[in-house]
Amino acid sequence: MQDAELEAAITAAFADRTLLGKAEVKAAVEEVIRRLDTGTLRVVRPEGPGKYTTLAWVKQAILLYFAIRPMQKLEAPPFEYYDKIPLKRGLEEAGVRVVPPGTVRYGAFVEKGAIVMPGYVNIGAWVGGGTMVDTWATVGSCAQIGRDCHLSGGVGIGGVLEPPGAQPVIVEDGCFIGSRAIIVEGVIVEREAVVGAGVALTASTAILDVTGTEPVEIRGRIPARSVVIPGTRTKRFPAGEFQIPCALIIGRRSESTDKKTSLNAALRDFAVAV
Repeated sequence: MQDAELEAAITAAFADRTLLGKAEVKAAVEEVIRRLDTGTLRVVRPEGPGKYTTLAWVKQAILLYFAIRPMQKLEAPPFEYYDKIPLKRGLEEAGVRVVPPGTVRYGAFVEKGAIVMPGYVNIGAWVGGGTMVDTWATVGSCAQIGRDCHLSGGVGIGGVLEPPGAQPVIVEDGCFIGSRAIIVEGVIVEREAVVGAGVALTASTAILDVTGTEPVEIRGRIPARSVVIPGTRTKRFPAGEFQIPCALIIGRRSESTDKKTSLNAALRDFAVAV
């Protein structure tokens, strides 16, 4: 089927679940998941630097896939699982290293040269080559992780499966995400940014650029090559003044050095914890 045919079938079935009883509709759902698994289809379509279109019908197909899949016992000795979605197969042929008990679900795409330590990559996600998903890091449903990134230990990249039209979390190429950082609710981390340990980024998190004489506030996006650390700011409530979390942009990675040198310099110059 062409994409337009798949989209029409999925959209109709999402509106009327009785259509899932038709073999051709089930086949359309399964074909979308197969294409996600092989990387020939993505949840988002890049439209230019920092711009993306979310394909709601693809996310609808993932939700429908759960509806048509039976529960089953899955074995990866010595481990046993009981779930609807099988594990991803063909890792050796794909050139992807997954360290036990790291888990990549079927319907997620992991590009050649990526490494998944004992972490987790959920259905609909896309992980670029040269990226490391480190120990206990999670890549949620439909999250998009670029090439040559490092998701440090315990990083939480949130899934955004519902509503179908909502943008997933996007981490562009060359980013470093520090230990236990959390990125959720469709936040975009632009290319080669450095996010320090413990930073929490949600759609409503205030991101303050403090590199100038006055703070500049943005939300939902970390600009390219920014160096970010956790911070707090004062907010008044009826009960008094309290400190609430924010994120602070304290500098930029140098354009004059290569990525590896620039990353080390950023961590050293700005004392960013990793």
